[in-house]
Amino acid sequence: MTSDFEKRLAEETLPPVIRHHFSQSLFPDHMPSNRLTEFQKESLREVVTRAYENLPFYRQKMTQAGVKPQVINSLSDLAKMPFTTKNELRQNPWALLACDKKDISVIHVSTGTTGGQPIYTIETWKEYYLNTCINYPRLQPIEQDDLCFVALPYEMSAAGLDFHTRFLVGYQAAVMAVGKGGAYSTPEKTIKLIRDLKPTVVVTSPSYAITLAEAADEASFDLTSLRLKKIWLAGEGCSPAFRKRVEIIWGTTVNFVYGATECGLIGIECDAHNGYHIAQGHVLVEIVDPKTEKVLEPGEIGEIVITCLLRFDTPLIRYRTQDLGCLDPQPCPCGVPLERLHLRGRLSDQIVLKGTAYSPVYLEDFLMQLPEVGNWYTFVVKTGENEHLKIRTELAAGVKPTPELAEKLAVKMGSAINIPCEFELVSKLPRLAQKAVRVVYE
Repeated sequence: MTSDFEKRLAEETLPPVIRHHFSQSLFPDHMPSNRLTEFQKESLREVVTRAYENLPFYRQKMTQAGVKPQVINSLSDLAKMPFTTKNELRQNPWALLACDKKDISVIHVSTGTTGGQPIYTIETWKEYYLNTCINYPRLQPIEQDDLCFVALPYEMSAAGLDFHTRFLVGYQAAVMAVGKGGAYSTPEKTIKLIRDLKPTVVVTSPSYAITLAEAADEASFDLTSLRLKKIWLAGEGCSPAFRKRVEIIWGTTVNFVYGATECGLIGIECDAHNGYHIAQGHVLVEIVDPKTEKVLEPGEIGEIVITCLLRFDTPLIRYRTQDLGCLDPQPCPCGVPLERLHLRGRLSDQIVLKGTAYSPVYLEDFLMQLPEVGNWYTFVVKTGENEHLKIRTELAAGVKPTPELAEKLAVKMGSAINIPCEFELVSKLPRLAQKAVRVVYE
């Protein structure tokens, strides 16, 4: 019997590459590597050709770089294409539109955490349907009888709606749009809904997982009693040590998802917790040296560059994310054949002390291993002659602040990361509905 997915593929005027390679039972994390590579090559040619033929933005960039779509004969030829930068996308909301405006169905805007003017992400229905319905069932084993709570922003950002549509349409599971601290979605009300409806899956951000846990504690509700199938965390950087705390509090396995409003899904972590499996049906990932712009080898850390494979009406080619990471060519113990990516923070978020750059997530991992430290903190970078790192933090429940404890924590943290540290112990830090602010400068 023909599936709903296949009927939709037949009805939509989609590129032949999609209809040829995908079906309800053959998704990227099930594909043989040779077939996946063949899809990627065909799709890359289609995306680049459409961009050249229908977008003055890309035609001009390719002309200046002295290349045409015909140079794409292998995936390595992608390196011949020019980059796309955040600043370029900020200039014109319609810069990537390779179709009529009447075909547009969904518009999102970047969260703006890297500063500057907003970046608009525009998709047609065909693109949006493909991006949310080509799934990874080995990495996200959602079933039709699951109840998924999506505790991410729905307004303007793509985060909440993308997960919502993926679970609802792609997996045909039930979804509750609880949001993240909006006008109606307070943490207290969300916990009431969780208590009443007993979801099997929760998707949220690392900091909001703790905010919800605090609301559950106030309501005398034990989150481990839910016996959740899984929590997926997205939207913020998160260290393994912080993830471990969330797992203990919620009583379930916690995996990360990596994506961006501009380019959608990029990677999904498996239960081995050893990097993100790249969503190779959605994107091609390159790692480039931020200064020389040369493509780096697996294992070398550089800037993550994304080319979208399912964006035919609004192509995005070699987009410089300003995130740092490296590719891991080794097979994963989980058995999923998709390549893996390890994140190393954002270029703009790196804390530079004594001439050395540190990722806040790297520092957080050491901080969260100190049992006296609570779940809320801020890295305060002290500049000037007395350059050092101050850590403003709450303490774990039952731990009393003393000068001796602050000194002890400073010594432990300083020894672990090899930079001077100071601890400021506070009773409570602000809880934000937006992304957690982990780094400030004084």
